[in-house]
Amino acid sequence: MFELKHKKQAIAYGIIGTDRFGYILAKELAAGGIDLLVAGKNGTDIRELREITINAMVIREYGKKALADAGFNNCDVVIVCLADMTDSILTTLNLGNMGIKKIISIATSAEHGEILQKLGAEVIYPEEDMAIRLASRFKSAIILDFVQLNEVINIFKSKVPHGLDGKTVVEANLRQNFDLNIIAMSRHGQVMEVIRPDLVFAEGDILFLAGRKEDFSRFNEWSEQNNDK
Repeated sequence: MFELKHKKQAIAYGIIGTDRFGYILAKELAAGGIDLLVAGKNGTDIRELREITINAMVIREYGKKALADAGFNNCDVVIVCLADMTDSILTTLNLGNMGIKKIISIATSAEHGEILQKLGAEVIYPEEDMAIRLASRFKSAIILDFVQLNEVINIFKSKVPHGLDGKTVVEANLRQNFDLNIIAMSRHGQVMEVIRPDLVFAEGDILFLAGRKEDFSRFNEWSEQNNDK
């Protein structure tokens, strides 16, 4: 087994399972410079992931001893990316018994997710989430993407509606009118993290908005009524 360097050192994130979801997640986190531990049964995937993180190893089973030997007891957050329901439930159960602070597990069905929730995991449904995001893009002329942070708050990536062209941030007053907060804006590929009150919206601007789905829906309906481009 590939040995984890400095196993007693705290690791920010652990990923168990290197099928498509886990593999892509590991690559994205590593590319962002995040301290990462990855383990899975697929030796080919692990060899490829060792090119981006030294802490990648083959694990043959998901018992508590194997998980602890791999170093997952040192992780703040562990994401269980196992499609096999038995492996997923066993791993989530063992991580919980090891005292992991935060466990996130993917589920492939409602029943699978219900069991994982009862074991104390935060559950995500990758296929369902992608379907919802794609449908939202088709249903809206301005939405480009969104990320659900929890059951209440979402981050929306949106075109600036035609009705806001030439208006300042103060004049648009998205917080008061739609309960949406502007957290960033992109103009000509440059991201602005500090949004001045006197900033004037222009065609082509991209907004990153935080808020509830129903509030963004009101914003979207307003944009359509105001001749959205």
